[in-house]
Amino acid sequence: MKTRNLFKLATLSGVMMSALYASSTMASGFHTQNGGTTGGAGGQVVYATTGTQIHEALCNRASSDTPIIIHVEGTINHGNTSKVSGDSCNTAADKIEIKEVSNISIIGVGNGALFDQLGIHLRAASNIIIQNVHVRNVKKSGSPISNGGDAIGMESDVFNVWVDHATLEASGGESAGYDALFDMKANTKYVTLSYSILRNSGRGGLVGSSDSDDSNGPVTFHHNLYQNIDSRTPLLRHATAHAYNNHYVSINESGMNPRIGGEMRAENNYFEDSKDVLGTFYTNDMGYWQVSGNIWDNITWTDDASKNHPAGPNPTSTTSVSIPYSYSLDNASCVPNIVAATAGANKGLLTSDGSCGTTGGGNDGSGSSNNGTVNGTYRITPVHSGSALDVDYCGNTNGTNIHQWGWLNNDCQKFNISSVDGIWHRISPVVAPTLGFDVDSLSTSAGANIMLWDYWGGANQQFRFQSAGSGKWRIINRNSELCLDVAGNSANAGANLHQWTCISGAENQMFELTRQ
Repeated sequence: MKTRNLFKLATLSGVMMSALYASSTMASGFHTQNGGTTGGAGGQVVYATTGTQIHEALCNRASSDTPIIIHVEGTINHGNTSKVSGDSCNTAADKIEIKEVSNISIIGVGNGALFDQLGIHLRAASNIIIQNVHVRNVKKSGSPISNGGDAIGMESDVFNVWVDHATLEASGGESAGYDALFDMKANTKYVTLSYSILRNSGRGGLVGSSDSDDSNGPVTFHHNLYQNIDSRTPLLRHATAHAYNNHYVSINESGMNPRIGGEMRAENNYFEDSKDVLGTFYTNDMGYWQVSGNIWDNITWTDDASKNHPAGPNPTSTTSVSIPYSYSLDNASCVPNIVAATAGANKGLLTSDGSCGTTGGGNDGSGSSNNGTVNGTYRITPVHSGSALDVDYCGNTNGTNIHQWGWLNNDCQKFNISSVDGIWHRISPVVAPTLGFDVDSLSTSAGANIMLWDYWGGANQQFRFQSAGSGKWRIINRNSELCLDVAGNSANAGANLHQWTCISGAENQMFELTRQ
């Protein structure tokens, strides 16, 4: 146990550090602008199981902008969170305080990070990543109180924040003591909320706390679930926001509410069983919207009246909003399934592949949840050699061998990968689509050969893709739980592919997937 804890407190290997950095740089949203958002990339990685330890990690840095990655596991609450003092921090006892600091990542790992009745507050902070955390039941009245009742709140000169794969929830509205789940005000800029769940709250969140608070945004919301929210998904004053591929269900009073010049670009979202999901509400100071590709499923629209200006029943664009970053849109029809598979904490950091499938999985430390779902045609490159997996002599008969060879860009080196049972996949060469990768003779022994055989759905023909970080994958057989392995760690053309005991860090057992 002592060795394990010392390892967790130590700086992680370069491979894991690179994986975390790659995760942040591959994301899409306004947080990629203004110089980008990398959080604590390149800094020390520490492990925390209490709120006090999170504050200690911030305060033990050399300076307030020294990069740091804090891996959090367990329940963080009022009982284990206290104020810590230091030259590189400014903390508080009743919340996780990220104040007057920069270059920080807070990432839930292992069995998960639950912030119970304890909010996360950003003030005068920049370049912050919060990932894979669950924040619930943060109150502004009653007991205990924290963070003004916001699950995550940002205010007073906050720049470049990415919140990803979070679950934010309350157990009621303002009358029950809660405020909002995700608030931005007083000059908060370049923020993205992605692959997250916001539910069971009176208020989703706002951008701008009053009509005079006019220096916030831009903000991106994508691949999030908003469920059983009364209003503010978000309330948008003056600012620009981009919302795409979100699922809104049971929005009870009003949803996206751009007002007093706020502009919302809403693309390929799925709105379901809700009321007044877009418009300017509770004021006559109008906001504007650009809409395309959305699905409006069982939406109730009220009549236009004073201080009530719904976009429906047939929403059309009233402005045009330019987006400076690249992004891929899933069709709105598949958004409920994609969001259900990817959004929220402890989902293995899965993301959309932009074509109604899922991909990825990352270093959230959650074991088997590091498995990704892969669908499409790919080149499979052994990391150690940079070659390509290859069908021997382009064969299309049972027993044809699989080995590595220099890249020739032909159908003998391209493979159709498809999910057949959750995390389990079939791998078939383009040159022989009725055949699949097969462990010879259903063997569970190290060294058993990988060949092609008529696909019949056996466990020896199904494989899972486990993230090894930085876009690399281990390919593990369902029947044997052994890894695909280039024999002898050879870099030579013709080196054989077989299965072997999985070895941590072995690059002849890691593969890169390049879509063809």
